[in-house]
Amino acid sequence: MTDTGNGEARDDRPRPRFRSLGLRLRHDPGIWRRGIVLALCAVLITLLMAFHAEIPNRVGNLGSLTETFLPWLGVFVPLLLVLALMRRSATALIALLLPAVVWLNLFGGLLLDDKSGAGGDLTVASHNVNADNPHPEDTARELAASGADVVALEELAPHMVGVYEKALADAYPHHAVEGTVGVWSKHPLHGTRPVDIKMGWTRALRSVVSTPQGEVAVYVAHLPSVRVRMDSGFTAGQRDGSADHLGEAIAGEPVKRVILLGDLNGTMNDRSLKAVTSQMRSTQGAAGDGFGFSWPAAFPMARIDQIMVKGVEPVSSWTLPRTDSDHLPVAARVRL
Repeated sequence: MTDTGNGEARDDRPRPRFRSLGLRLRHDPGIWRRGIVLALCAVLITLLMAFHAEIPNRVGNLGSLTETFLPWLGVFVPLLLVLALMRRSATALIALLLPAVVWLNLFGGLLLDDKSGAGGDLTVASHNVNADNPHPEDTARELAASGADVVALEELAPHMVGVYEKALADAYPHHAVEGTVGVWSKHPLHGTRPVDIKMGWTRALRSVVSTPQGEVAVYVAHLPSVRVRMDSGFTAGQRDGSADHLGEAIAGEPVKRVILLGDLNGTMNDRSLKAVTSQMRSTQGAAGDGFGFSWPAAFPMARIDQIMVKGVEPVSSWTLPRTDSDHLPVAARVRL
């Protein structure tokens, strides 16, 4: 305590840093007026996440494009938080609660819930091996080392089929190839046929795996690629049509237990894949930990390589280590 010279004492003891900050903010008349633009950005992100299904696809398939990368809208929350703190804006900080709550409601379960379990009867894996894969033998060996009972391969170039057949022969005595997709199995296969998804060439097949627990219909599919173009937006029309035909084939499948493996060039959030996603469960969504992003392999941003099931119970789901492809392999274990 020091004497002020007029008979009063002044307290010169240092205050805690956060208390001093709180006092400054409390007496800051602009704390509510600053950051209005940041608050509006937070509201906009909230609306995009909460009402993504209402974004029309008529213009450049904007709805599907938003849904493909929907989880990444959450990246804006910490970014806006830093900006709001720099601006010392209470308005922006409160507004940020909206996108944070909506994002956690949509995706928090993927990060916070431990859904994977033990056991199961059948392990399956799927991999877009890339037609330009420089080391297909290594890729095949890595897939065999995963221990999967059934392996589906997509984007098989004609000159690569023999390489994969030779490299996988010891681990998988049964296999079938139709066009650019194939299935390798430790259990016998029968009833294999191409599935017409209206592409002009074969990029989907159906085969029945005879497991000790009974028959399982396995579909392997590689839907058409999509592109983002400045002049035409998200060009996914051909993929959407192929997804509809694939959904029709699966809906008419006589075997009750069905597993779909493949590169669908779309996520489970994409409404344009509803012909498939409406009747099947994602193993990653039901029993995987995290988002399970599979593409691009160098920095995965979306899960477009899918394992979906109908009539079987997902036990666990995960991504496998990177190969020389531009996709990550995905795997799942299911209970029959």
